[in-house]
Amino acid sequence: MSILIKNGRVVTASEDSVCDIFIEGETISAIGKNLQVTADQVIDASGKLVFPGGIDPHVHLDMPFMGTFSSDNYETGTRAALFGGTTSVIDFILQTQGKSLRHALQEWRGRSDGNCCGDYSFHMAVTDFNPDTRKEIGEMVEKEGITSFKTFMAYKGALMIDDRQMIGLMEEVKRYGAMVTVHATNGDMIDYLIAKHRAEGKLSPLYHYLSQPEVTEAEASGRFASLANYTGALGYIVHMTCEGALNAVRDMAKKNKKVYAETCIQYLMLDASLYEKDFEGAKWVMSPPLRQKKDIEALWAGIQQGTVQIVATDHCPFKWEQKLMGKDDFSKIPNGHPAIEHRMELLFSEGVAKGRINLNKFVEVNSTNAAKIFGMFPKKGTIGVGSDADVVIFDPAEKHTLSAKTHHMNVDYSAYEGVEVTGKVKTVLLRGKVVVDQGKDLTEKGYGKFMHRKPAGLQ
Repeated sequence: MSILIKNGRVVTASEDSVCDIFIEGETISAIGKNLQVTADQVIDASGKLVFPGGIDPHVHLDMPFMGTFSSDNYETGTRAALFGGTTSVIDFILQTQGKSLRHALQEWRGRSDGNCCGDYSFHMAVTDFNPDTRKEIGEMVEKEGITSFKTFMAYKGALMIDDRQMIGLMEEVKRYGAMVTVHATNGDMIDYLIAKHRAEGKLSPLYHYLSQPEVTEAEASGRFASLANYTGALGYIVHMTCEGALNAVRDMAKKNKKVYAETCIQYLMLDASLYEKDFEGAKWVMSPPLRQKKDIEALWAGIQQGTVQIVATDHCPFKWEQKLMGKDDFSKIPNGHPAIEHRMELLFSEGVAKGRINLNKFVEVNSTNAAKIFGMFPKKGTIGVGSDADVVIFDPAEKHTLSAKTHHMNVDYSAYEGVEVTGKVKTVLLRGKVVVDQGKDLTEKGYGKFMHRKPAGLQ
């Protein structure tokens, strides 16, 4: 099967030109003006933007949490991602304390393999770093293509590791050129504040936010950055939300040390005033929580400056009946919100359409940097000869309104209900196959491939 995409404005992280793209099978075979080729299908992209498929390196599909599971499984979640122009995702495997990384990998692949509509890979969350776990790191990198290892500085007794384990993991991961990523919040301080607020009878969603003040994230981000600096390991902070954490990364840059940073689309447009909506605020209960308007502006500046390299989602949806588990106690509200389908359109609308970033920066933080940092470039993350034909045709002028009535995520509310967006995904190709076209679902369960990644990092 061959496809010719004609007359689109093709934008990558470094290029911007009107040209044609010729696709044969799963890959791009030619790019140029007025290509004279014979194709099985011709798509006219005149007046449209053409981007590489989006990459969301932070999602949680079919994830066990607080006695329930996130409501999007690998089929529904990756299908929704495709409708929003995200062709590849990286999910998180969570090691069970006392059990092996291999056991966790088998459990997660049992849920994912054969079910994904889009391409996928995994980070390995290490929650119990011990001599046996140490021996598995090299196997995960070299045999399984899992080259990033997630750590938690919060959730004591379930996910959290201490600094001693962190240093040990960093030293082992460094041997293989892989990366340590982190949920950087001060778990002990958060646990103290949660207990304090509960004891005082302060149980509404607002106290989820007040139990995780900015200092908890800023302190942990600085500590993680210092440990990565000391060990020489590649470090990456996930879902950064605030100016204080951003400044911790800037402080490392002053020492000529690099720590990568990711933020999420919700932290670029929503703020903590939503927690004042009584229990409706549970829709936005996530960790870290939404912050202040000044943090939104700081994060946009961080993207423009190159301090923040990636915009992800931390997509972890729960239906309203699941959120109601915490109606009498904020600490029992499942953490997470739905966004996998809206990331690209919101980033374009809030970033490009409002003049905060240009088109090349948009592609960089939406796709290319994730491909480079997580070892998928140039197969993913760009439009180039030999790259996978993951292509999004995008109308930059079309306005539409987000709603639970029209989204494809398996959740019965929208965190962005009624938000008007400028720019719409029109056609999506994944490895040369049209999977979404003009709102039509052409996806196929099981078409998504596991991405065996290599060690990387932007340098």
